[in-house]
Amino acid sequence: MMLAIEISELGSHWEPIGHHQLLSLAQAETPAGEPDSLWSIVTSGGAPGLAILFVLVAFSVTAVYLVVDQSLALRRKDVVPEKLSEGVAAALNSSRLSEAEMLLRQHPSVLAGVVAVGLNHREYGWPEVEKSVEDALVDQSARMLRRIDYLSMIANLAPMVGLLGTVTGMIFAFRQVAASQGAAGAGDLAEGIYQALVTTVGGLLVAIPALAASGVLRNRVDALLSEVTLQADRALAPLRRRAAASSRMVSASTPGGGRIVAVPPAQMPSRKSAPPEQDGNR
Repeated sequence: MMLAIEISELGSHWEPIGHHQLLSLAQAETPAGEPDSLWSIVTSGGAPGLAILFVLVAFSVTAVYLVVDQSLALRRKDVVPEKLSEGVAAALNSSRLSEAEMLLRQHPSVLAGVVAVGLNHREYGWPEVEKSVEDALVDQSARMLRRIDYLSMIANLAPMVGLLGTVTGMIFAFRQVAASQGAAGAGDLAEGIYQALVTTVGGLLVAIPALAASGVLRNRVDALLSEVTLQADRALAPLRRRAAASSRMVSASTPGGGRIVAVPPAQMPSRKSAPPEQDGNR
């Protein structure tokens, strides 16, 4: 009798559970999956992926060093010092060669090296000076672009290294599917592919800034070399004017202004013809 009363009391307090309450209970019982951390994503490729990422990290450190080094080396004051070409030109105008050489030694730079090469060939005439300056500019251009070429090489190699890591990771993923005789589902395959794509992302993260930096630095070198060419021509202008004046003096002292003049046939030297032999019978 007492048991029946207790059951009836429980029945009077029971209420049906709704659908949304069931969902909340299921979510409370099932723990939500935590998002993967950055470190877990980076290390998800295993030993091969870590080796590829180590190479990409080395590339990125080298690229940063090259960018900083070239940014400091390509400052305008270290390539084209102010007032250097004007000082050298003034010294050469007054025939003070020692003063011009001293100015070049006091301002070591790309411009000073190019002008010094031209001065060293002054004894051979202006054409030789001009050719030596052109050769010096080509040499300086190659030297300034050498490290930028290394940066461009990193920009080209980084995506290829990342792609190598991706292909290697996909090989391991499909190998796992083949080893399980097809028991591995699409989720397992997708997990292997996303782990393999981590190295591709790393390669692009290294290549894109390196490629942009190499383009900016290359344009900087072109602009500076154009300025060096202009300033070197301005510094060596007195030598060119002196060579032109000497050429005009030589032309003026040469008959005909230094040009080849046609000689009339009547003035051309010729051997006199022998008189005809007289006939002995006359």
